[in-house]
Amino acid sequence: MQVRPDQLPSVLKKKIDAVYFISGDEPLQKMEAADLIRDICKQQDYLEREIIDVDANFDWQVLRDEASNMSLFSSRRILDLRLPSAKPGREGGKALKEFAENPPEDTVLLITAGKVEKNAKNSAWYKSIEASGVVVQCWPVSPDRLAEWVKNRCHLKGLQPDKDSIDFVCQHVEGNLLAADQEIDKLLLILGPGPVSYESIKESITQNSRFNVFELVDCALKGDKNRVIKVINGLKAEGTEPIIVAWALTKEVRLLCHAISDRSNAEYMLSRSGVWQSRIALFSACMSRHTRQSLYRLLQSCETIDRITKGAKKGQVWDALLQSACQLARSKL
Repeated sequence: MQVRPDQLPSVLKKKIDAVYFISGDEPLQKMEAADLIRDICKQQDYLEREIIDVDANFDWQVLRDEASNMSLFSSRRILDLRLPSAKPGREGGKALKEFAENPPEDTVLLITAGKVEKNAKNSAWYKSIEASGVVVQCWPVSPDRLAEWVKNRCHLKGLQPDKDSIDFVCQHVEGNLLAADQEIDKLLLILGPGPVSYESIKESITQNSRFNVFELVDCALKGDKNRVIKVINGLKAEGTEPIIVAWALTKEVRLLCHAISDRSNAEYMLSRSGVWQSRIALFSACMSRHTRQSLYRLLQSCETIDRITKGAKKGQVWDALLQSACQLARSKL
């Protein structure tokens, strides 16, 4: 069954299918569709989750073994398969077809993939998934629909933008939904919920702090640890809200985790995620100092900081921000 991203919530309310295949080259819709499936499955007691990253040397027997293995704790589980190219090859296609035609009990296979080429849609593995599971294709929003998308997204997050402010966001993101969502989050953090005018946006941009959060993240990406410490102390002294610093740091770490999952296509993935061409070298330099595991640990630290800023966990937020920023800026392993 094929569904659009906006149809997925109603489909999930009816039942949980054995296979979900999310594909396309629009990262925000893919990410949110996958998150929604995981959340709904978790509510239905799918408590175990196994992440399977597919690369050029991947052995598809791993998927077969996971499908045949019983759950360690006798609970429902999710097999989270990451397929960057959407080209599983002959062996991969055979393994996916086998799973779709005979899925194990209490197991959901969630596949996130790149754009599926036309010829792949005629393959046996794709048709098997389409027949027995749910296929979600995520396409970019056309330019004539972007303004409406931005407006709806703002309303969803409690912002009431005027036409000029909507045009401002559209002009700065060039059709990239992930970048648009990040701009909207930034406006929400800086201006708070309620009406948003172009004048209020312009004023917030011109009121730049001497030690601003954007300098902090760039210094961390460069590996300039001494400057990171100085900027963090400056932001704290100037009374900057720590939640803004946490947001900026988490955003960059999430992008790094996304890019490092496929190093060979990292530049393309960063560009598609809204990173300006002039900053891609910073991200590449940072990835050269980190492993996938170190970045995912850092993302967990950022999530802990988010809980501290919201009062859900005890801790010294500025100490935690300093530690995480310095970890991001650390020297090469």
